[in-house]
Amino acid sequence: MGSVATSPGGHSEGVTTLQQRSLTNPSGPRYWCLDLEVGLIGEGLIVAEPEDLNHGQEDRAVPAHVALLQDAVTLLSRVGRSNPTTVIRIVYACDQGFVVRCDFLERRLEGCEIVSSVKSFLGPLAEVSADPIRDPSYNNTCPDDLLNWMARGVGGIIVRPNAVEHPEAAPGCLDVEMQKRLSFPWLVSRPLSRQRVFWVQGRQNIEGSRRAYEAAWALGIDVVVLDQPGHWLEDQSGPYAYLREAFIPVSIDVDDGFIQRIVDAVKSYPRHVDGIVSISDARLPGVARACEILGLPTSPSAAYAIAGDKGATRLLEEPNGRNQLVISSPVELGSVLEQSKIQFSYPLIVKPITGWNSDCVAKCSDEAELRAAVLRASSRHANSPNRSTGVVIEPYIDGPEVDANFILLNGEVLFCDITDDFPCTGDLAGDGPQPAANFMETLMDVPSALPEAEKAMMRDSLRQSILRQGFQSGVFHCEARVRHSNAFYAPRADNGILDLHVTEKKEMVATEEPSCYLHEINARPPGYINTVAAMLAYGVDYYAIRLLLSLGAQEDDRVRSLTHPFLGGEPQYTLGITVLQPTRAGIMASEDAVLEMMDNYPSMRGFIVDYQTCKRKGDMVQGPDSGELWCVAYVTVASRRGPIFEVRAAPQV
Repeated sequence: MGSVATSPGGHSEGVTTLQQRSLTNPSGPRYWCLDLEVGLIGEGLIVAEPEDLNHGQEDRAVPAHVALLQDAVTLLSRVGRSNPTTVIRIVYACDQGFVVRCDFLERRLEGCEIVSSVKSFLGPLAEVSADPIRDPSYNNTCPDDLLNWMARGVGGIIVRPNAVEHPEAAPGCLDVEMQKRLSFPWLVSRPLSRQRVFWVQGRQNIEGSRRAYEAAWALGIDVVVLDQPGHWLEDQSGPYAYLREAFIPVSIDVDDGFIQRIVDAVKSYPRHVDGIVSISDARLPGVARACEILGLPTSPSAAYAIAGDKGATRLLEEPNGRNQLVISSPVELGSVLEQSKIQFSYPLIVKPITGWNSDCVAKCSDEAELRAAVLRASSRHANSPNRSTGVVIEPYIDGPEVDANFILLNGEVLFCDITDDFPCTGDLAGDGPQPAANFMETLMDVPSALPEAEKAMMRDSLRQSILRQGFQSGVFHCEARVRHSNAFYAPRADNGILDLHVTEKKEMVATEEPSCYLHEINARPPGYINTVAAMLAYGVDYYAIRLLLSLGAQEDDRVRSLTHPFLGGEPQYTLGITVLQPTRAGIMASEDAVLEMMDNYPSMRGFIVDYQTCKRKGDMVQGPDSGELWCVAYVTVASRRGPIFEVRAAPQV
């Protein structure tokens, strides 16, 4: 066992080599680890300056392996003498190759309970050399030699000092976590080169897009953003200018010139462009058409047009009749009703053929409500640049609603996660007009608690619906309900919290088999909070996959690699996403309602793993009866050891 002590800035940290561990990886490259026990030595607990740990080199940029040591010093200084040491693990590759994304270690270990911090030592597209296991008989006496050995790793991990009851068990616990999380092929054999993607519509703010831009950087993809003049990414000296290679100020209104403006921007850009991406529903068909004109990889623009049209989507599933109707205007509804062409059975759902956030969706219990809802839905986008007056009328399905997210490659489902979408105010409302009742999300649980057979049925049915629209590859966010499900929502007997229950077999009566009723297919990743939830729960990044798919078949190997979830496909915890809806209209008074809530209830911080604030101080807040549905914030809470309802039942939640 070797021991080293360095003395920067009048104090020192002691480093002891604990053990070399060679770990098997059933689905990826072999690797081995060097575990170091680190502790502060001496009376002072002064944190070393980065340049001191860098041994006085003129270059003040701190290498990642040195920054890892700095993090360990800071951590130990903070916890004090109650936890005087911790373990640093350096990870080395046994195989040669090129890293699929350079931050894979950080992303796959995110949320790991026993880990304090993780740093990758690699840059984008880096080639990794096979490193033989270090000779254990070699005795380190020189700090420089230790730093050199650390630098040869692919990354490092700092174990949380109080992570396990018995500190000597920490390396074994970390072994288990790494085997579960790194069970995917994180190296490819071919050299990787930098590529460039145009991103159409750069998103509203950094809070709702940061991980997408981080994914591009880690994949070695340069991003050029196309958006309206004045966008937050336009300023070359702005705080987030580093996220993109360039910003092109151009109108992205979906009008007659939209496609040509994209084509012109690509043709006039001084560097080669490899792909175009958008995750804006209204812009997807136009972006796909621009790709077709330019000869860039894309799914058919006609498929995107169907996915963006709820009427076309519905008619592709089943024709008009049988309690459903797609119409172009309220006048057409009047004609149908007067001629008794279709006998409707209430309740019915009415929605515009274009839209998002369940905007202007209504449940109707009689003809008067139906006529009023159709008029509202038809008017919603009548004056928008992408003018539309069409309306979908369909039966109300009272079964459980799900969000199902897919990654398809050449028709094959590489990954699918299904989320329970709890009842909305529109589901719970009784008969009669209730203006405040809507179909905005309230709660979402990851993963779904539906019976396994019903999840498999939904997965297969929705895949067929995606293929019917003309897609073979892509990232898709589907919304659907389970007809004749064996599951139902009801308050729990023990705490009164609404939860999904499954009918026991002995209680079941003969009925129709469960089936899928598709609401819509969004040919893009789910919303930001749900995309992050999948990344945290399963280790799969929808943004990274969407970027790679925009580059064509050459990236199929990286797509397949990065769609591997954690070992066994099990999430690292169950998540509950709470949608904080406004109770009335007005001007937002809080700068950040979620931070304010956590400051008022500090114990909640232990449950919250992610959040997104949508309305900040001074923003206009639409009330629950508004035609536009915008929430105040999304909050994601986690349960590692049981169903998410146990977290919701906690007094502080």
